[in-house]
Amino acid sequence: MTTLLDPVEASPRSGPRALVASYSIGRDKLLYGGLLLLTAIAYLWGLSRNGYANEYYAAAVQAGSTSWKAWFFGSLDASSFITVDKTPAALWVMGLSGRIFGFSTWSMLVPEALMGVASVGFVYVSVRRWFSANAGLLAGAILALTPVAVLMFRFNNPDALLILLLCAGAWAITRAIDSDKYAVRWMMLAGALVGFGFLTKMMQAFLILPAFGLAYLIAGKPALGKRIVHSVLALISLIVGAGWWIAIVELMPASARPYIGGSQNNSILELTLGYNGLGRLNGNETGSVGGGTGRAGWGGATGLQRLFGGEFGSQIAWLLPAAILATIVLVVAAGKASRTDRTRAFAVLWGGWLVVTGLTFSYMQGIIHSYYMIALAPAIGALVGAAMSVLWRRRTEWLPRATLAGGVLLTGGWGFALLNQTPTWQPWLRWVVLLTGVLGAGAVMMLPELKLGRTTARRAGVFAGVLLAVSALAGPAAYSVDTISSAHAGALPSARPSSGGMGGGPGGMRMGTPPGQNGTGQNGTGQNGTGQNGTGQNGTGPGATGDGATGNGSAGRRTGGGGGFLGGGGISGVSSELITLLQNGSEGYTWAAAAVTANGAAPLQIASGEPVLAIGGFNGTDPAPSLAEFKELVAQGKIHYFVGGGGGMGGGRGGTSNEIATWVAENFQAQTVGGTTVYDLTTDN
Repeated sequence: MTTLLDPVEASPRSGPRALVASYSIGRDKLLYGGLLLLTAIAYLWGLSRNGYANEYYAAAVQAGSTSWKAWFFGSLDASSFITVDKTPAALWVMGLSGRIFGFSTWSMLVPEALMGVASVGFVYVSVRRWFSANAGLLAGAILALTPVAVLMFRFNNPDALLILLLCAGAWAITRAIDSDKYAVRWMMLAGALVGFGFLTKMMQAFLILPAFGLAYLIAGKPALGKRIVHSVLALISLIVGAGWWIAIVELMPASARPYIGGSQNNSILELTLGYNGLGRLNGNETGSVGGGTGRAGWGGATGLQRLFGGEFGSQIAWLLPAAILATIVLVVAAGKASRTDRTRAFAVLWGGWLVVTGLTFSYMQGIIHSYYMIALAPAIGALVGAAMSVLWRRRTEWLPRATLAGGVLLTGGWGFALLNQTPTWQPWLRWVVLLTGVLGAGAVMMLPELKLGRTTARRAGVFAGVLLAVSALAGPAAYSVDTISSAHAGALPSARPSSGGMGGGPGGMRMGTPPGQNGTGQNGTGQNGTGQNGTGQNGTGPGATGDGATGNGSAGRRTGGGGGFLGGGGISGVSSELITLLQNGSEGYTWAAAAVTANGAAPLQIASGEPVLAIGGFNGTDPAPSLAEFKELVAQGKIHYFVGGGGGMGGGRGGTSNEIATWVAENFQAQTVGGTTVYDLTTDN
């Protein structure tokens, strides 16, 4: 059985065929460059409208751009009191950019956008190596136009670097399978890349390990014994890549490093295995604002349906059914081919990535957010691009042709259903998607039966291909354009139209608050619900309702969550009077101020440029500092002000934060600065 998945044959050295091959290679390079250029334009276009995006990470980037200690540990503040609740690799990249170019929106977000361009590039070269340039272009375009990918490659969460490292890892596995002499080097590179993926977003990076390992063990060229040794060496490389930083942090005395945010015992191992590890699977996340445990709320009920509807469907599910079908197509196409068959290896590599990650996201009971779905996008693009190549080359055969037509109808119909969830947004688009899907499927079935001349058949094939592309990509492309043209900020960004009614709030952020915390629901009640900027547990201080409450203007620039001085205003909610107070009062102090939760401290720090101590970390539930420790810091004259009212995501904060806030209120005189309650910790009540 011959395979249709062999790479493009080497071009002849001379003659007309050499000219044709040279033209084809030049055309492929031009189209590849065009794909990367258009992706870069899309991801960089109007990037500054996202402002500081997730201010939690932005504050850490700011700190890392001024302090090497804060940069290394991923501290939230330049004085390194507490870290963010993730490993810091993504912050390293943005922090270095800030050191070189100065901390700003652009210096922070441009590296994220370029990571997206590089990810598209790695998907292209991985697919093209075993299929064709056209397959690689389709795969790269699918990744580039996936709404959640467009969102996160223009954002400062760790996901952009994670996806880049995993895509590079998949490319390294592809090279290892192709190689004999140098296979071990490629395997060790893949292991190191996944290891740094762990330093980016911890155990989520390991979801692709079964696919990576099986693909090489099944299809690698060396003998089985060597393949096992190579896999062990790759695992060692992974452990070194992931473990060196963990070992330094764990072995360093607690007094010499910042508190590990997100942990309850100041331990990076606890954070790795608990809150950001097994807790995400079973919902037992001590110190969090509340896991999913299978309930509606964080990601809705568990099950296979989770990824196809609700807040996740519009982010990633446009071509998810087609990717599942594509995996089956590739397995069947491999048939009884030899062990090293690339078709089967590709299905194991990318199909395994899709299945393991998809099932994990479907059934995990802990905290899960819709933007996590970017982890599925590279696999979806690669699988659909590869399967389309196989089926298109064999379209003269009835079964492949019928499968291709069926997949087109499935994708067009599913795109119609997803667009129908936003019936008032571009209502014509869903009919275009459905109609082009029907016409494309009909063209696929009919054209091979028509007796057309070579030129006419080629043109008809191009026309059919355009119909298929429009049906498959028009929906996600439209969502992506809307995402690019809208502002997005806050802890829970979402890529969908501003008029969407799929459980999200208005504007660019659609952030909402955790169920039962602040506001009246996870994402508000209806299009302009109150959950986004609700009155919350911490009152209705200045900016608590802001413009974001109605979804108008710069709604996507709001941090939402609770009331208090932050309210819905983000950086714009920090008054000029308060900024001046912090800047003028910072000299001689380790921290210009302290505020409850990182979400309370981050805007103050970004706006003033001065270190602000985040009491209780991200959620306000970390036991750092204790009341006794806080009193000692105050007695030593290390903190000048305490800024009240910052709730953020900390509506469910723990007793330590409440104890500190109560002690401050009882012992120090309150003053109002720019509408915000501030306590001068150098003056007793």
